[in-house]
Amino acid sequence: MKQVKFIGLAVGICFTPIVSFASSDTVVDTLSQISEVVVTGTRSATDVRHLPQTVTVVDQAKLNEYNRPNILPTLAEQVPGLMVTSRGMMGYGVSGGAAGGMMLRGISSGAGQMMVLIDGHPQYNGVYGHSIADSYQTMMTDRVEVLRGPASLLYGSNAMGGVVNIVTRGMKQDGVRTMLNVGAGSYGTVQLDASNQIKSGRFSSTIAGQYGRSDNHRPRMGFEQYGGYAKLNYDLTDNWNVYGDVDITHFNASYPGTESEPMFEADQWITRGAVALGVENHYEKTSGRISFYDNFGRHKINDGYKEGAAPKERFFRSKDALMGISWYQSANLWEGGWVSVGFDYQNIYGHTWYTNRKTGEEEENGPKQSADVSNDEIAGYADIRQDIASWLTIDVGARYDHHSVTGSEFVPQGGIVVRPMDDSEIKLMASKGFRNPTMKEMYLYPPSNEELEPERMWTYELSWRQRLLSNRLSYGINFFIINADNIIQTVNKKNINTGEIKNKGIEFDASYYINDNWSVNTNHSWLKMDNPVVSAPEYKGYLGGMWHKDKWSVSAGLMQVSGLYTAVGQNETKESFTLLNATVNYSVCPKIKLWVKGENLLAQKYQMIADMPMPRATFMGGVNVEF
Repeated sequence: MKQVKFIGLAVGICFTPIVSFASSDTVVDTLSQISEVVVTGTRSATDVRHLPQTVTVVDQAKLNEYNRPNILPTLAEQVPGLMVTSRGMMGYGVSGGAAGGMMLRGISSGAGQMMVLIDGHPQYNGVYGHSIADSYQTMMTDRVEVLRGPASLLYGSNAMGGVVNIVTRGMKQDGVRTMLNVGAGSYGTVQLDASNQIKSGRFSSTIAGQYGRSDNHRPRMGFEQYGGYAKLNYDLTDNWNVYGDVDITHFNASYPGTESEPMFEADQWITRGAVALGVENHYEKTSGRISFYDNFGRHKINDGYKEGAAPKERFFRSKDALMGISWYQSANLWEGGWVSVGFDYQNIYGHTWYTNRKTGEEEENGPKQSADVSNDEIAGYADIRQDIASWLTIDVGARYDHHSVTGSEFVPQGGIVVRPMDDSEIKLMASKGFRNPTMKEMYLYPPSNEELEPERMWTYELSWRQRLLSNRLSYGINFFIINADNIIQTVNKKNINTGEIKNKGIEFDASYYINDNWSVNTNHSWLKMDNPVVSAPEYKGYLGGMWHKDKWSVSAGLMQVSGLYTAVGQNETKESFTLLNATVNYSVCPKIKLWVKGENLLAQKYQMIADMPMPRATFMGGVNVEF
């Protein structure tokens, strides 16, 4: 273990001086290589060099590099400190044994402490409070911005550990673009997605559809998914536009149980949807948006049975909806100063019940307690960013958030950015995050407790970032400390606020565009936890590279995970493994590209969830068509 960490540290530290000796003669389009403008840290487009937050941007080219239908595996490789659990070749599932949980700096999306956004709108199950990993498809994504640290100032509850903001696709130039991607491979895996984009004058549209299925590598682990996405946009004037979008995903998943305790008939039928309608304005010195959104789902679950037991006689059912209104406006009211103000309202609704397996009739009582609950959350916030000098920016903000059950929460945040040189920044940040208890924790199952309070967390961060060689080389290093209390835990069969989180760590990342044919990137994270949690690794490192010339391109990535906790407490267990993935593309003609990829090419025997082994080497091949 110590040897692995030392190798990772050596790679991270040595990377910068090694590549700095490369030739700088090649001209690279830096705007396409390094994203400087983000929307997640302020809700409006802002130069990341003036923000105290740490934001990682993964663009569409990187998301499409490995021809993956879901964005999460790529995020796990590209974002320092982010770990995403998996259990098979395709499909994460929900309920018992589910994967797709995101762990950032030891803070978990599975516990609702980390939020997924689509165009700034929250996406999570209203009953359980966690994200639904199988909903986040590459076909709908233009780029992903990951804010590593509390984002409760702008996004409220569930964003206390960070946010993953999926920015959806849109056509930027007049014309028509249609794309088709078909692939097949190991374990009967098939993936298909198609999209059409149109822009004509002030009107633009994106329509996409997706299908995927896999038997996966274990019995009774089949997965099938299909969905669609549509977005329409109309520019009312040069400064105002109106848009609407809808995303619907349905999947059927089966849980095989662990190797030592296999499960039978543990099946899930899940439908998730999201709709939004908004009006935006964009001026030289002000921009903003008002939007209406609804994230909803319907779940039917057979909890299954162990070998020798009787099949379940009923299905667990649930439906939920997260409806909201969001308004914000940012303005440059004086020289060097930006003020952002906003208002959020959410209604969180959830209903759970049981139905008889044979008759379909609703049953009032069952092993899980029924619930029909609706909560409201209303908040206002303000953020002020001031350039004191060309080399100094100060940012302060506060949010006042009121929940209909848990009461009010005050959320402050402050940071300083120092730019000692034109190509570098030092950032200091102190921010508070919080999470309201979920409906499950307050009302569902015997441990429920209606008197729970919000979880609270403070993060302190110091970071340095620099760009060299005409922006072809970029690197950064972060130091952070996390202190959280009031963490909800089950003690003596009752949910109470008793847990603590004390984490600290270091993150490093670098990317280098060597020339028109070669590029490399790397990231590393080290995490020290006073109270270890499942799915959090002590070390995660990634080294990737891409080469392309004429009709060929090759991408490869090596990820090392050490000290991944799969169980804590008296039965504490850890996993360490090394994964090698690669993709080869060949352009038959400008419109047709053939691809083949392999994952876990070292055929590692490993697991991310206790007693659920992952597949050894897997392969897929396919074709991309664009016209």
